[in-house]
Amino acid sequence: MRGALDKACGTVKMTNEFELPEDEPCYVISVAARMVGMHAQTLRYYERAGLLRPSRSRGRIRLYSVADINRLRQIQRLIADLGVNLAGAEVILRMGERIEQLQVEMDDLRRELQRLRDRRLPAPREEETP
Repeated sequence: MRGALDKACGTVKMTNEFELPEDEPCYVISVAARMVGMHAQTLRYYERAGLLRPSRSRGRIRLYSVADINRLRQIQRLIADLGVNLAGAEVILRMGERIEQLQVEMDDLRRELQRLRDRRLPAPREEETP
């Protein structure tokens, strides 16, 4: 979830010793499935269900990023550890994304409000003492 916030704020989160951005597609489906301990067919199913959107190479091969791997792990935790079904996991993930979007909007509005206040309100003057 953090990747969306990093993109919106103009930062790129680096995740490993190779300094790849978190959203850089680099893992084929078999490697991604092995990394999270799932079957490749499960990853395909999650994609069909709309829970995941891996990038595609020119040859239409699915490529997963570190952000995709983290999302898969989050889905795994929701289902295995918390007993949430797949539909519930989707709702929770979308709510988290929406919260991040709203947080970015709120931060932007706060900056804009402060900018307007700074422009409209004169700086307080120090009163001269006789």
